[in-house]
Amino acid sequence: MAHKALEITDTNFEEIIASGKPVLIDFWAEWCGPCKMIGPSIEELAGEFEGKAIVGKLNVDSNPMASAKFGVLSIPTLLFFNKGKQFDKQIGAVSKSILAQKLNSVLN
Repeated sequence: MAHKALEITDTNFEEIIASGKPVLIDFWAEWCGPCKMIGPSIEELAGEFEGKAIVGKLNVDSNPMASAKFGVLSIPTLLFFNKGKQFDKQIGAVSKSILAQKLNSVLN
């Protein structure tokens, strides 16, 4: 069974980024075309990084607090965290390899 990206919400957001593991969060919405394009890559990364990093998706329509806190104005926006701090940001649809490279940069 394929691993699914974790559903991240305003409620569990802080707990997830404080997990101690590198975290990739895809800020997305149901109506966003480019978000749908990168969706499968996010799901694949969740499986590939299982146990090493957390890969999750945050729906901006139902979770406005986290989006506002990090100034997410356009989607998809992908934020990368390590040890509770944001270390990178990618706006727009990009290839899975670019996202994997950014996550790998903080894995020892």
